[in-house]
Amino acid sequence: MRIKEVNKKRKVERKLFFYLVFVLFAFIIIVTWLWYLQIIQGNKFRDLSENNRIRIRRIQSPRGLILDRKGRILVDNYPCFNLTIIPEDAKNVNEIIKKLSHLLNIKEEYFNERLRLSKGNPSFKPIQLKTDLDQKEVAILETHNIDLPGVNVWIEPKRFFLYNNLASHILGYMGKISKSQLKNNAYIKYNLTDLIGRCGIEKEFESILKGIDGGYQFEVDATGRELRILSKKDPFPGNNIYLTLDLDIQLILEKSLAGKIGCGIVMNPQNGNILALASSPSFNPNIFSKGISSKEWEKIINNPYHPLENKALQGQYPPGSIYKIVTSLACLEEGIISFETSFNCKGFYRLGRRKFRCWKREGHGNTDLRKSLVESCDVYYYQAGKMLGIDKLAEYSYFFGLGRTTGISLDEKAGLVPTRSWKIKNFRQKWQEGETLSLAIGQGFILTTPIQILNLMASVSNGGILYLPQIIQKIETPDRDIRKTCSPKEIGRLPFTKENIDFIKEALWGVVNDPKGTGWRAKIFGLDVAGKTGTAQVIGIPQGNRNEVKEKPFKFRDHAWFCAFAPKDIPNIIVLILIEHGGHGGSTAAPIAKEVIAGAQRSLM
Repeated sequence: MRIKEVNKKRKVERKLFFYLVFVLFAFIIIVTWLWYLQIIQGNKFRDLSENNRIRIRRIQSPRGLILDRKGRILVDNYPCFNLTIIPEDAKNVNEIIKKLSHLLNIKEEYFNERLRLSKGNPSFKPIQLKTDLDQKEVAILETHNIDLPGVNVWIEPKRFFLYNNLASHILGYMGKISKSQLKNNAYIKYNLTDLIGRCGIEKEFESILKGIDGGYQFEVDATGRELRILSKKDPFPGNNIYLTLDLDIQLILEKSLAGKIGCGIVMNPQNGNILALASSPSFNPNIFSKGISSKEWEKIINNPYHPLENKALQGQYPPGSIYKIVTSLACLEEGIISFETSFNCKGFYRLGRRKFRCWKREGHGNTDLRKSLVESCDVYYYQAGKMLGIDKLAEYSYFFGLGRTTGISLDEKAGLVPTRSWKIKNFRQKWQEGETLSLAIGQGFILTTPIQILNLMASVSNGGILYLPQIIQKIETPDRDIRKTCSPKEIGRLPFTKENIDFIKEALWGVVNDPKGTGWRAKIFGLDVAGKTGTAQVIGIPQGNRNEVKEKPFKFRDHAWFCAFAPKDIPNIIVLILIEHGGHGGSTAAPIAKEVIAGAQRSLM
């Protein structure tokens, strides 16, 4: 009996021991957990607790202004009323959305779509439901403020393009930052609702234009309404950018391109400053700042004439007869031809079994170098180009800056200068002699951008200097202190004698001023205008239909080029006009260039 009692007592003691160990172990866990929460994670939970009572709101900084070279504002900011909701304060978000839909007469789907796009955000972060509220909408929301917990109307600076479509391809537009960009350290100071530059100056100089955000700390009640401000830090505006653009010349250029598909550029050939640049059709950047609908976006991107493309920098086209300047100077420099060298043009040149035709069916007859440029004889350049060869044509093309970007940036494209190795790599075929003939007149595989052709002509007009085309004049702080000034920058020199360049310049004067010059429609009495026309084929067509432009479908019509400078001897302006599918450069592009040159000269006086 005693043994049983002893065993029973031992069992009880063991159980008590295990219970005691369990309780002690549990106590240690609880103490450790409390220590972790209060000591290790104490600051975090203290902040979360304070967040129920104290909030911090960012004050977005206004972006820097964009101005023309005379200090006239092109892009500004205006105060914008934005509707936001903080889900944590709203409690029943669906009920609040129904009320907002009723009060503002906006479909619930509109708000729900914005909630869906913000899914995954912390509940204490504001979600932007609508931007750019009008005065009536603001008044309604303020009147029903007590019935809309978590709903706020915040004032933020919004980008405003004063002249709507004007210079839109240079200025660019604003768009909402993406979630992928927010993961990039370069955008660490941005929020999901922020707008950033998507193209043009707005994109290229995002870090310069963006200021330093401010903010304030404030106390809220249980519904998230502000009670009092505890502290505040004012935002600091971004830097201002002065462009080389001249507003008056830009207006003239855009008016001349209205209703056409193409582009135009005006530059000072003595320093590379871009005075005007336009691509048509254009777009209104203000629709992006206010928040573009998917329907509007689809309409823009499905437009067959690509309004978002900056054709002046990104369009790639055969240069047509303007390229004959390259062929002429290359042949002169290599000693293949002289000023007096003549070829007989019968309207075609035969190579093997194929006839390479001149644009003038009956031919130009006996043609020297000057006449070949003035009247743009193709047969002359077939023969000169054949003697020069593809290798030299490519080499001299590079001297003019073709086949590479000029350096103006803004998502500029490089174009293409074909070579023997290029053709083997891309087509696995040898270069054919007939392809050299096509290249000599600016046709075939070669592709150039309008800014490249402008720079080519500018280098001839100023005596042989290739300047970096510049769009920025200076950058200054909000306090008007100059941060940076852009000076002219040489990027190359043409390897031609002064005698050869002067001869070509005089021939280009003849293009505009001689009775048989292809650019006679650009002639301005009292001003020595020199230039070159170009007609670039989109597709090969039978010779019999070559001049019957109106019979071809629009998309198969030739591109029309014209590039001119004035005055001839010491030019202060150069203008390039390209009209897509416009037909002949002399009849379509030259009259537009004349209008722009005349207007620009008045503005520069």
